[in-house]
Amino acid sequence: MNIIIDNKSGSPIYDQIYSQIKGQIINGTLRENELLPSIRGLAKDLKISFITTKRAYEELEREGFIYTVPAKGCYVASKNVELIREENLKLIEEYIEKIATLSAACSLKTEDVVDMVKFIMKEEN
Repeated sequence: MNIIIDNKSGSPIYDQIYSQIKGQIINGTLRENELLPSIRGLAKDLKISFITTKRAYEELEREGFIYTVPAKGCYVASKNVELIREENLKLIEEYIEKIATLSAACSLKTEDVVDMVKFIMKEEN
């Protein structure tokens, strides 16, 4: 598992850990039932407080991305297709908001943006 902490980022460290682990679970880098590093071990590797990593793991567990086995550790939970779909929909909405802002700055019409999206989607398929 690869986690990179950016101290210059405006994002809290626990959120950076949470986001990166969640991303690795969603994209399949971390597989179902894979053992994650211990909270203390990850904190030591990242040179941060174990409380910070604990908070990230708690968030991941609360959202169903990982589960804890007492005295064994934390594991990647079974992929919940609906949960992953919802995460992807949120990401798409964020991109659409950025597209809308850029389109307005360029005075593009909605039809032009839709045509661009259709063109790109045809090439993808």
